[in-house]
Amino acid sequence: MNPTDDKICVEAIRRTMQIFSGKWTFLVMGELYECPKRFNQLNRSIGCSTKSLSDTLKLLEENGVIERTVLPTTPVTIEYSLTEKGLDFQNVFIEMRKWGTKWL
Repeated sequence: MNPTDDKICVEAIRRTMQIFSGKWTFLVMGELYECPKRFNQLNRSIGCSTKSLSDTLKLLEENGVIERTVLPTTPVTIEYSLTEKGLDFQNVFIEMRKWGTKWL
């Protein structure tokens, strides 16, 4: 592998860690793998502060991992779901589970 490839690889890992290293990120994504959820559903099931959940959702949305859908209800309902990019990350979860089962 040449040095340029090493730099690209390190940068890809660094960027991935910036997106997924938040304290609540894996819990949010785990909930959304089951089905789309509203903010309050996520908040109840995860149990973090409203600000922490809001910040996590914003980061994931900005990076194309989840999408926010406004449903035409009264009052307005907002639902969060994984995008194709977010669903593709499930392979990482599977490998982490294998590693954890083997080594922890």
